[in-house]
Amino acid sequence: MRIGELAATTGASVRSLRYYEEQQLICSRRTDGGHRVFAADTTPRVAMIRCLIDAGVPTRDIGAMLPCVHSGTTTPTTLSLLTAAHARLSAEIDERLATRDRLEAIIAGVRDNTCTTATTPA
Repeated sequence: MRIGELAATTGASVRSLRYYEEQQLICSRRTDGGHRVFAADTTPRVAMIRCLIDAGVPTRDIGAMLPCVHSGTTTPTTLSLLTAAHARLSAEIDERLATRDRLEAIIAGVRDNTCTTATTPA
């Protein structure tokens, strides 16, 4: 299938598909006219790539995970990469929650007319 068909089938943008190919997460062959043609089994692969990206896994790590995901065999590398992605996401959430807490304190101060000085995080 051509790139536009793959985009329509998977919901991924054409630009994203080109990026996945550039990152060697998917591959295509070229027609004589230079158009990309993807195998039918690329569709579930793109779905898995999108799932991993949505879960916060960097594309640089996805390539190492895909063979394990498709074979159903867990490796220490896959588990380590997923655990690292989880830790990064948890740290980001903690930072965002702290930012929200600071903003809530500022809002309360403004609401009560007690906000006279700005505080910066430690």
